[in-house]
Amino acid sequence: MTTATDASTAARAAAIVSQYFSAPIASLEATAALLGTELAVAGDLGPLSSQQLDSLVEPHALATVALPDVHVYGAGFIAAVGLLTDERNHLSWWQGDDPKRLLLAAQSVNKEHIDYSELEWFRVPMETGRGHVAGPYVDYLCSDEYTITIAAPVHIDDTFVGVAGLDLLIDSVERQLLPKLAELGDKVTLVNSVGRVVVSTDPRHATGDAVRGGALADLARTACEGVALEIIAE
Repeated sequence: MTTATDASTAARAAAIVSQYFSAPIASLEATAALLGTELAVAGDLGPLSSQQLDSLVEPHALATVALPDVHVYGAGFIAAVGLLTDERNHLSWWQGDDPKRLLLAAQSVNKEHIDYSELEWFRVPMETGRGHVAGPYVDYLCSDEYTITIAAPVHIDDTFVGVAGLDLLIDSVERQLLPKLAELGDKVTLVNSVGRVVVSTDPRHATGDAVRGGALADLARTACEGVALEIIAE
């Protein structure tokens, strides 16, 4: 049963979450639009290589990682298959407190055989043409940490050419969001669109826990405007 107090708490918590995510989402959407325009111009000049793509993406990625108020761990662009002349697909990505380009070739992953279309943060924007929030999940590709990835599709005219994305580590999200949610006084849990806990002020609910079948399953959810997340207040 949801009380009036719970509903009020949920509404205030949803507003806090929406405000927290609004800046990185707006920045990413603007970046996706700019990249579409810049890639179209570059394509008019001739076939595009991975090195040329990295040069184009780098200033956008560094600007995203440097966003104030929200700690963005990594950002960049992931090319669709066939966009480049020298690689089947390509991850043009910068991350860290002193951002450096991620070099997958230096890891155990064979980047030529990664199928990004199978990954939620790439697949959903590609299929829907809309931005998407994926996670929390353990990002074995970039950080090896619990992560939220926000991604937006990039198009040249009506042709999908990849996604612009950014990563938020759950550790940073917790440190920035939980104190604000805790000030509301009640137990507040943030869940994603598939019913998994993102963060919670209640220690019984850990990041990644499934809501289905648990204590939160039958409680009302309040949508967070502008981001596909929901609040459950107890």
